[in-house]
Amino acid sequence: MNGLVPIVRLAARGDGITADGRFVPLAAIGDQVDFATDPPGIIPGPHHVAPACRHYPACGGCQLQHMDDAAYGDFVADRLSRVMPGGMPADVRPIALSPPRSRRRASLKALKRGGKLLLGFHSEGTHALVDVQDCPVLAPELMAVLAPLRALLRARLKDGQGAGIALTLCDAGADVLLANVSAEGLAAIEALTDFAQSCDLARLSVEGPGGIDTLVERRPPVLTMGGVAVPLPVAPFLQATREGEAALVAAVLEAVGDAGKVADLFCGLGTFALPLSQRAAVLAVDAAGPAVMALGAAARRAGRRVEVQHRDLFRRPLADKEMAGLDAVVFDPPRAGAEAQARALAGSAVPVVVAVSCNPNTFGRDAKLLVEGGYRLTTLWPVAQFRWSSHVELVARFDRG
Repeated sequence: MNGLVPIVRLAARGDGITADGRFVPLAAIGDQVDFATDPPGIIPGPHHVAPACRHYPACGGCQLQHMDDAAYGDFVADRLSRVMPGGMPADVRPIALSPPRSRRRASLKALKRGGKLLLGFHSEGTHALVDVQDCPVLAPELMAVLAPLRALLRARLKDGQGAGIALTLCDAGADVLLANVSAEGLAAIEALTDFAQSCDLARLSVEGPGGIDTLVERRPPVLTMGGVAVPLPVAPFLQATREGEAALVAAVLEAVGDAGKVADLFCGLGTFALPLSQRAAVLAVDAAGPAVMALGAAARRAGRRVEVQHRDLFRRPLADKEMAGLDAVVFDPPRAGAEAQARALAGSAVPVVVAVSCNPNTFGRDAKLLVEGGYRLTTLWPVAQFRWSSHVELVARFDRG
């Protein structure tokens, strides 16, 4: 069919969809598509904007820079409405959208070829490395590390050699982990030490065949959560932006309310456990040993009522008897969701369950189990901390009965 066809909705990955079901990449709702051309031409509508990044869409990090914030908000709301068991709850809060240049963690790749160094992100679905000169997503403190890092890797990598880079911005500054970068010999150690000094890094570590070694620690890398400074393991998991973390924590605290005994499942370093411990006794459970150890030690130093438990909740979810006496349970699983734990919760008597999710699809599956077990979805907090991405997060409160 020829002629102009409007985009009427967006797919889960952000592609535009016409009324007759055709997918059009990089299209926004309200755009017109000319299928008479090859490839189809897009005539921008009222919500189509110029992308903020010169590397878009080649870089695989963002999918939605071609639409304005209003259209992006509609995408988030639609994405969530499609997975809610029984539809959206009556109480849906405004979307918390993180600002540009706020991302405090990133994983990049480097490759030296023909004397030239490429440093950036892989194009989505390919092994092609996009050489990123500027990123409107990354925090300025991390962006400032990239130019000195280029110079270091250009000098230290052999032709054809690749390297991995994990960047984390903590309270003490930038924390950097380099993979497949040699730290053998005086020259290598001096070069890496000079790099850490010139960039004012909090910590520099390298990962090789023998594991991870910290070469330089100029300041202890810590992250303050709920008023407690938690020492960070190398390349830790933490929420992508400070703003996103603040929105998630505020939602969890509101959802839990005045509960006196709370379990925080998949607790990590204590993003929720430590703020909750300001007014409740908390059982914090996770399979990540270093994170649980760091949380436990920090909580003890601060005199917080946090009991930590190292446990794989996928294989051994908290059982009904173990949840007896709890006023609320918070669970924040990885993208795979928490099907086994959701089934256990569905059969429990816990009055309030608070789900934190980074994957609407697995949330929908787990939420359905809770609803079938007698819970009601009462409040939803959408969070979009991965700005310009199709990655959507949320906090949801479920009440028993």
